[in-house]
Amino acid sequence: MTIICFISCTKKDSGTAAPIVKPTDLVISADISTDGSGNVNFTATAKNAVRYSYTFGISYGETAIISANGSTSYKYSTTGSYTVHVIAYGADNSYAFADKTISVNVAFVIPTTGYTTPLTYPGRTLVWDDEFSGTTLNSAFWTQETGNVWANNELQNYQASNTEVKDGYLTITAKKETVNGRDYTSSRINSQNKMKFTYGRVDIRALLPKSQGIWPALWMLGNNKSSTNPWPKCGEIDLMELIGGTASPKSDSKIYSTLHWDDNGHQQSQGSYTLSSGKFSDQFHVYSMEWNATTIIMYLDDVEFKRFNITPATEEEFRKDFFFTFNVAVGGNWPGNPDSTTIFPQRMVVDYVRVFQ
Repeated sequence: MTIICFISCTKKDSGTAAPIVKPTDLVISADISTDGSGNVNFTATAKNAVRYSYTFGISYGETAIISANGSTSYKYSTTGSYTVHVIAYGADNSYAFADKTISVNVAFVIPTTGYTTPLTYPGRTLVWDDEFSGTTLNSAFWTQETGNVWANNELQNYQASNTEVKDGYLTITAKKETVNGRDYTSSRINSQNKMKFTYGRVDIRALLPKSQGIWPALWMLGNNKSSTNPWPKCGEIDLMELIGGTASPKSDSKIYSTLHWDDNGHQQSQGSYTLSSGKFSDQFHVYSMEWNATTIIMYLDDVEFKRFNITPATEEEFRKDFFFTFNVAVGGNWPGNPDSTTIFPQRMVVDYVRVFQ
């Protein structure tokens, strides 16, 4: 009998792993649309890369988008500077990464949605309104306040060019630009000695700005405010203030209404309203006040959220004429300064202001 043996010979493993082929020479390009749409087309190239990962500088921890060929696109919703982060991966998951900073200009579109209030109320007469139907601010109603010296350590320079009246809206724009020794500009208007009122219902329909360090306000001061009768002796009624940002207690979804007066020193009382969802920059809301000799009631979209008792003799300020002030401040003691999360420009848009008595 013949026995045949087959011997299999296997080459001994040398123990040497395949070499890592790491991507190199990563280059990112961005084609930014100039039509105000916010569209940006990105292209990334790298030697030895088989796929690419993009994050678009929107927020910390945003979900990455994977592109096999290095091309992708993104639509930004707001004007700003964004740092795009790209990772190029090799076949063995080795990688190289790079950043590219871009500036995107997105055209501002005023939303058509939001709450509105009527032009008539039973038992009341519309005694004054501004529907901002012209192309310039009505100087019979309003005075522009300008300059760079303001209370609360605010950072803006107020200038008339940041006020626009167009298509039935008043727009106050806060910008990051250096003017008159300040790094930000905005505008502030008031109706002192022009449109002043004691008592009645006030409705102001407005779209608010957002972001850290942004401080919009729709408020009133006693018309007797002067160098000899300064704040808080003149009294102050804040229908709305918003302290922009997302780090508590700052919130783009919360407004404050406050009374300020003098009683052997500054006194105040405050209420607030927080939206159940969304931000005040998403759509229009109506900020309203009912005011008589004993009570001031604040409403958001006709929902009462604060009732002030003004019967004490020490609050006599609130039984005299008051005028309106609309402004967007930047920075200050309450909101703090803008930071890397702040998006400019920011806008407060007022559709109308109406006074009924």
